Amino acid sequence: MDKSLFNYELPAELIAQKPLNDRASSRLMVLQRSKNQISHNIFSDITGFLNKGDCLVINNTKVIPARLIGSREGGGKAELLLLKRLDRNRWECIVHPGKKLKAEAVVSFGPKLKCRIEKILNDGNRIIEFIYSGIFEEILDELGETPLPPYISEKLEDKSRYQTVYAKNSGSAAAPTAGLHFTEELLAVLSDKGIIIANLTLHVGLGTFRPVKVEDINNHKMHSEYCEIEAHEAEKINEAKANGGRIIAVGTTSVRTLESFNKGGKVCPVNAETDIFIHPGYKFQVVDGIITNFHLPESTLIMLISAFAGREFVLSAYNTAVLERYRFFSFGDAMLII
Repeated sequence: MDKSLFNYELPAELIAQKPLNDRASSRLMVLQRSKNQISHNIFSDITGFLNKGDCLVINNTKVIPARLIGSREGGGKAELLLLKRLDRNRWECIVHPGKKLKAEAVVSFGPKLKCRIEKILNDGNRIIEFIYSGIFEEILDELGETPLPPYISEKLEDKSRYQTVYAKNSGSAAAPTAGLHFTEELLAVLSDKGIIIANLTLHVGLGTFRPVKVEDINNHKMHSEYCEIEAHEAEKINEAKANGGRIIAVGTTSVRTLESFNKGGKVCPVNAETDIFIHPGYKFQVVDGIITNFHLPESTLIMLISAFAGREFVLSAYNTAVLERYRFFSFGDAMLII
C-alpha cells in the first residue's frame, strides 16, 4: 500500500501553536463507523457519547525535559534529545551536530552534569552515559527543556500544558496528546456516570514524529517504545469487556499498547517494548473506540486511525475538518471514533 494514499492538504495556519485556555473546550469531531456519519461537538460533550460500563483507557506517561544544550570538549555547542533510558545512567539519544560528536566525545551541561558518547548506532542515534553529582531527575528538571514537536514554533509559557492532568510515570519524549483535552473535573464527571477509567503506560519516543520514508508502507520499520500494564488495570479492562462495555482508548499510544499485549482479546499485564505497526488490514482485538487528535499526512498515526475507521472515511473526515477550520496536531482539536 502506497503512503501517498494517506496524504491530505493542510493549510499551515490550521496547525495549532498554543493550547486553549480550557483543555475541554476544544472541538470534538465524532465519527460513527456503523452510520458512516460525522458530527461536530465540543470536547466536554464526550460524556454524552460514553455509556455506563464503558472503559476509558488512558496513558499516564509523563514528558521529561528531554532537550539538553551543552558544550563539547574542544569547543562548540551540542544539543541532545533523550529518547530512551537504557539503565540508570545510559540513554539512547539524538545528537546535533552529530558528525562532530564521535565515540568517547564528552559534552558538558554545567558543573553538575556531563555525558560521554559511548556508541554510535546505525541510524545515527547515540548511546550516552551521564556523569553527574546529585539526583539525576532533579538535575534534568533544572537543566533540560521540554521538546515540542517541530511544527510548533511558538514558545510554550506553561510547561504543564504539554502534560496530561493524569501524567504520572516519567519517561516520554513527547506527550500523548489525545489526553491533553481531559480535565480533572471532566474525568470526575465520567467516573460518576459509571465510566471505568483504566491506566497504562507507553513512553512516547520521538520516532512518533519521524516520517514514513518508504513508498510501500509494508516496508516501514516501526520504532519500539516501552509499555507497562499493571495486573489490576488489565483486570479492569477485561472485566469491562466481559460485561459488554466498550474499550475506548485515549490516543494511538493506548491503542498500540492494548493491541500489542493481549491474548484472544484479553489484555495481559506486561512491562515490555512494542514496535507494532497498525495499518489498514489489521484486525483489532481489544479496542472498540478511539479518542485522538488530527495527525500529520502520511504518518503512521493516520494509518492506524485508517485501519480502525477505514481510509476513505478518515480522509473524508480530515477534509471536512480542514473546511470547518479545525485546529490540527498536538495542541489542536480532537476526534472520537466509535
